[in-house]
Amino acid sequence: MKYIKINPADNVAVALQDLAKGEVVEGVTLTMDIPRGHKIVLHSLKAGENVIKYGFPIGHVTRDAEAGTLVDHSCIKTNLEGLLDYKYEPLDYVKEDQSQTKTFSTHKGSEKVLSAPSPRTFKGFRRADGQVGIRNQIWVIPTVGCVNGICEQIVNKFKEEIKGKEGSVDAVVHFPHNYGCSQLGDDHENTRKVLADMIHHPNAGGVLVVSLGCENNQLDAFMKLVGPVDESRVKSFVCQKVEDEVQYGVERLREIYAVASKDVREDVPVSELRVGLKCGGSDGLSGITANPLLGVFSDWIVAQGGTTVLTEVPEMFGAETILMNRCQDEATFEKTVHLINDFKEYFMKQGQPVYENPSPGNKAGGISTLEEKSLGCTQKCGKSIVRGVLKYGERLNVKGLNLLSAPGNDLVASTALAASGCQIVLFTTGRGTPFGSFVPTAKISTNTPLYEAKPGWIDFNAGVLAQGEPMEEVAARFTEFVLAAASGEPVNNEKHGIREIAIFKSGVTL
Repeated sequence: MKYIKINPADNVAVALQDLAKGEVVEGVTLTMDIPRGHKIVLHSLKAGENVIKYGFPIGHVTRDAEAGTLVDHSCIKTNLEGLLDYKYEPLDYVKEDQSQTKTFSTHKGSEKVLSAPSPRTFKGFRRADGQVGIRNQIWVIPTVGCVNGICEQIVNKFKEEIKGKEGSVDAVVHFPHNYGCSQLGDDHENTRKVLADMIHHPNAGGVLVVSLGCENNQLDAFMKLVGPVDESRVKSFVCQKVEDEVQYGVERLREIYAVASKDVREDVPVSELRVGLKCGGSDGLSGITANPLLGVFSDWIVAQGGTTVLTEVPEMFGAETILMNRCQDEATFEKTVHLINDFKEYFMKQGQPVYENPSPGNKAGGISTLEEKSLGCTQKCGKSIVRGVLKYGERLNVKGLNLLSAPGNDLVASTALAASGCQIVLFTTGRGTPFGSFVPTAKISTNTPLYEAKPGWIDFNAGVLAQGEPMEEVAARFTEFVLAAASGEPVNNEKHGIREIAIFKSGVTL
């Protein structure tokens, strides 16, 4: 396969490898070289005519474009603008679902590629609150950035103490951040909510909360927000109130470790999996290989009774009606409308263009407009019915496909997915990235050259789809990869000790 015309209605094809001038695509002779991932004009377009990809307009050409030429960001302009009014027009399978009494549903036919003939399991950690973790880690969480260095010292000293006798504890990690003080309004609450979400996360077998003592995020008030916890696993202290804060912290970690190190994995149904879906550094193959692969997997997880979460709201712009018409009911539709328009208003309040996307890396990879990026991005959630819509910092309470409010920024969005309760984030990329959030963050490459060039970053290669390997075979292998990761097999960011958090900030810093 050298190229693909994704939808019969498309007036462009996409190069699956570098193509040379003189090659023939859909009966059209190329008049220039076309890089991998970029679009080829299949019949001449006049200035102002729409470019059609995935069966939808992705913008219009700003100048005449001859058949056999490259069409990219230099000559395509978005059709998107401002706030929109939306109407709920549920798809037929959503209407069918509404007429039946059942808890979960997925699009009829989504199992054709990856069937679920019988329930699958993975090896996870059952928690006392009913959640299931796929890791058993001890986390040290600062309430304020001022004690980041203290948290690091505590962790380093304790890790030396338990070296070689970790038991079932697979990591002891601290998570530095810049916040917890000098914040107002939503920013302050966002920090508190995300840190509280981390304390309740099932991948943590224990948590030590470290406070300075004079910050806005006062420990007593914060722990009230956190709510009831298992005090043998969650401990906290104020540095200004103890003589030797590092030694005191190490002593508390010993107590937590004595409990968490005895945890054991057991067979758990896939229905307990909560998977975050994210993309970053996308290219022209993202919507052809890796994102559709995640879509097939997402539908399979939902069919098994599990949960997937799609975020990065600005990269839903231009494809939002597809998601809206898959909402389970009018109430969910209205929440999705607010999800979209609230983010647009956020851009406008900041005096910024709503559609300032794609990024330079996206453009270099073949993505020209936000519509094109969004139509590829939203394929990660397959065809399942939208069951829930979460605000930033909210935790999952509905199984099935959920939408989550967060920006497109890779670290911020992945942190938000993990904070919502996802035990793992599946991250597709065409350009590559080494980062990891505070849960396993598996990278899926859209193309084989990236996989071959960055084996220390990429965990799974979806590029083989562009080389002709059937989706059914790739999806089956991918499922086994995810279940192995859920059962304890480390992914690359964990192997390299790359774990971090990034909290959404939108307002004033004092």
